Amino acid sequence: MTEAALQIEPSVGCIDDAGVHHLPVRVYYEDTDAAGIVYYANYLKFIERARTDMMRLLGVTHSRMAEQDGLSFIVRSCSVKYRKPARLDDGLDVRTKVMRIRGPILDVLQDVCRDDDRLVSTDLRIACMDGAGRVQSLPAPIRTAFARIAQPISAH
Repeated sequence: MTEAALQIEPSVGCIDDAGVHHLPVRVYYEDTDAAGIVYYANYLKFIERARTDMMRLLGVTHSRMAEQDGLSFIVRSCSVKYRKPARLDDGLDVRTKVMRIRGPILDVLQDVCRDDDRLVSTDLRIACMDGAGRVQSLPAPIRTAFARIAQPISAH
């Protein structure tokens, strides 16, 4: 095999008809504590990866935002509810939903699920900022990309 044939593109998940992004995640030993339960802070890593991959599917990447627009996203607030533990070797579905876009702000709901069981729920407020740390409105192409999937869902 040639080196080009060995290049593998990692999964970025998918966006369903309701505008929810799904990212499959496997729980590895490194994600757990001594009891084999996912360490609480690692859920934040899972949801960060899912938001990044959702953006990638929408044609928006952090690196391109920084290079072309001098902008980045920051988490302004994050509320987390831990409902049930995930364990070593579990297959999880990280679900991301953009609820609202207001100026420079994205309101995002993210759940970590095992099958139909919601294990962790998060409610985030994401802000767009420039290199000097000032909040900036989303550029029109980025706003349009998020607007394609942003629509309120009833219960969280």
